[in-house]
Amino acid sequence: MELLNHMSYFVEVVKARSFRGAAEALGMPNSTLSRKISELEKSIGLRLLHRTTRKIELTEAGQEYYQRCRRIVDEARLAHEQLGTMLAQPTGMLRISLPADFAVVLLAPFILEFADRYPGIAFDFDLTPRNVDLVSEPFDLAIRMGTLPDSGLIARKLGALSRYLYASPDYLKAHGHPQHPDDLAVHECLIMRNEKNAVWHLHHAETDISVSASGRFQMNSIGMMRRLATMGMGVAMLAEKIVAEDVENNRLQRVLSPYEGDAVTIYALTETRLLPAKTQVFIEFLREKFQGLNL
Repeated sequence: MELLNHMSYFVEVVKARSFRGAAEALGMPNSTLSRKISELEKSIGLRLLHRTTRKIELTEAGQEYYQRCRRIVDEARLAHEQLGTMLAQPTGMLRISLPADFAVVLLAPFILEFADRYPGIAFDFDLTPRNVDLVSEPFDLAIRMGTLPDSGLIARKLGALSRYLYASPDYLKAHGHPQHPDDLAVHECLIMRNEKNAVWHLHHAETDISVSASGRFQMNSIGMMRRLATMGMGVAMLAEKIVAEDVENNRLQRVLSPYEGDAVTIYALTETRLLPAKTQVFIEFLREKFQGLNL
């Protein structure tokens, strides 16, 4: 890269026919530019320019070197511009593994906007809670929520979802409204399989309470938990954005307000930090959207 930079400086000097004019075009001090050209001549082992107080002239070696450098610099600039265009309008198939409820409830409303913005991208969604192998399976990225297992994958935080406790009106009518977090000990709780020791951490102002959640049902699907909660099968800790429609239609009611659970973090997982343009723009799009939602 340093050699290419020196070559571009040399081309600018020849085009401007002066160090001063080239230095102004490049936005660098005249002395720095002169030193760069001297370094280039030293690395080549030949003088490229005859310098006088009034003008510069190309040596025979400088003339030949300039013709070659100009083509190389022009090609490099063109390649850079084309890659910039590729990033602005990426193309290709974007293969994503993501949780079903996240995709259906939160992501789907964004897809139309993203697809309109980037018409060259096609999509292959795999809706699964399992930890896919981004090394051996053909996914560009995976979206995951909550605590991540140890791995060599690159995790980028997209946002976090606020969580609260919910139950159906029928459940609350039959079993009563818990008045304090300790009351959950006598309630049927719907538990995520990966919740450590089924302990719910509840927060209100400066109060933090940990309660042991127990019940007949545990699962690895937010969709299943949401459905069971609306059917009156127990109390569930769910993301506010996931159940907004259920609350609006009185299928679920928030309980133990104003306590809230630990927020669940959303991550984009990739195998490497060096990402194709289609993956970069999708991750940045989601980050922008989630920040705008005030999750």
